[in-house]
Amino acid sequence: MTILLENETELNIGIDYEEIAKRVILAALDYVSCPYECQVNILLTDNMGIQETNRRMREIDAPTDVLSFPMIEFEQEGDFSIVESDVPSYFDAASGELLLGDIMISLEKVVEQANQFCHSIKREYAFLIAHSMLHLSGYDHMIDSERNRMEKMQEEILQNIGYTRDIDK
Repeated sequence: MTILLENETELNIGIDYEEIAKRVILAALDYVSCPYECQVNILLTDNMGIQETNRRMREIDAPTDVLSFPMIEFEQEGDFSIVESDVPSYFDAASGELLLGDIMISLEKVVEQANQFCHSIKREYAFLIAHSMLHLSGYDHMIDSERNRMEKMQEEILQNIGYTRDIDK
């Protein structure tokens, strides 16, 4: 697995970005039974950076906590067999890894939401990655039943690796 993590902000929120990302990504891939080694790109930014991308990509002129950009257009969530139909488009030629997609996280929102929801910064950061990994695996939350299912899945992924709401308050 390759995680390409770039931090374009000077904000330091006091956690090990790469180690947490690695643990959550591996747990999420295991949870959705992804049969491939994967590559995921993560860009850490601030509210201004994510607001610009949110405005450009989604026509929402406001900062958000996380944006997910899947590389795979799933016909059915979590069904990775679709990538076998076009290996050159979905896999990195050099590493052979599945190109899963990109995640963009506002570190300012991580801190803000950790305080808002009364849990640790580490847990909030892990939560946003778990959430995005489900999007990169074809899951969405456009209707209540999807939202409920994703919330349950996110919580199970985090519980499996010990990122509970009371960790390191």
